[in-house]
Amino acid sequence: MDFDAARMIGAGLAMLGTIGAGLGIGILGSGAVQGIARNPDAAGDVQTNMILGIAFAEAVAIYCLVVALLLIFVA
Repeated sequence: MDFDAARMIGAGLAMLGTIGAGLGIGILGSGAVQGIARNPDAAGDVQTNMILGIAFAEAVAIYCLVVALLLIFVA
C-alpha cells in the first residue's frame, strides 16, 4: 500500500468520530424542543443548557477534523 493512500484512509477513519457528534447534537436538539414544548416557562434555561451541550459535542467533531487535517498535511 502506498504511504499517501494509508494517510488518506487514516484521515477518513479519524473523521468517523463526527458521526457521534452529529447524533449527539440531534438528540440534544430534539430533547430541548420537547422540553420547551412541555414547559414553555423553562425555555431560557433549557435553551442555555442545550447550547452548552451542543458546543461540547461539536468540540469532539472539531478535534476529529484537526486530527484528519494533521494526517493529510503533516504526516
